[in-house]
Amino acid sequence: MLDEFYTDQPSDYLAGFPAHPHRGFETITYMLDGHMQHKDHLGNTGDLKPGDVQWMTAARGIIHSEMPQQSEGRMRGFQLWLNLPAAEKMKPASYRDIPSAQIPSAALDGGGTARVIAGKLVQGSGVTVGPVSGGTTDPLYFDLHLDANAQVRLPVTSGHNAFVYLYEGSASIDERPIALRGAALLSDGDALAVRAGEGGARLLLIAGKPL
Repeated sequence: MLDEFYTDQPSDYLAGFPAHPHRGFETITYMLDGHMQHKDHLGNTGDLKPGDVQWMTAARGIIHSEMPQQSEGRMRGFQLWLNLPAAEKMKPASYRDIPSAQIPSAALDGGGTARVIAGKLVQGSGVTVGPVSGGTTDPLYFDLHLDANAQVRLPVTSGHNAFVYLYEGSASIDERPIALRGAALLSDGDALAVRAGEGGARLLLIAGKPL
């Protein structure tokens, strides 16, 4: 499940998300704008600012809160829920903050850049590896910033479930436009070919091994 949160109105976010439980899956929070603080019952605290990621493995259970640390301005980002296989649902919970500076960017053949949050990106002879890699679900999580009219081709592991989410601009796959702030579920294959519109595009590419 992917959720985009996006508002310029403080009244929409000041209440935040007080302490609540998660169990059996992972939550991946990616901030674009704003400042959010996470705390959990294990004593972990993390501040998320623009470009930061929090990768939380709830596993056998975690209680945490997500509270805004601002009283005005835009709050915008994404939270992905990534399921865990049955054998890992009761392992100890863990929590990891990934500062923006630790997330590598790579130039894309065809025009644009990619922030590699999870998995690896192969372009030409270069390989860019994100701070999260491997694991049972072998996740791929890219934030793609495409130039105007860019045409890029990105490798995706065959057999993995994959989708793209367009959150700015315009883009198409096989001449089929992706709805703005909408998701496009991809069929199986070993690569994604996407074309940006005249104003460029920003979109997420997310993939993982089916359970």
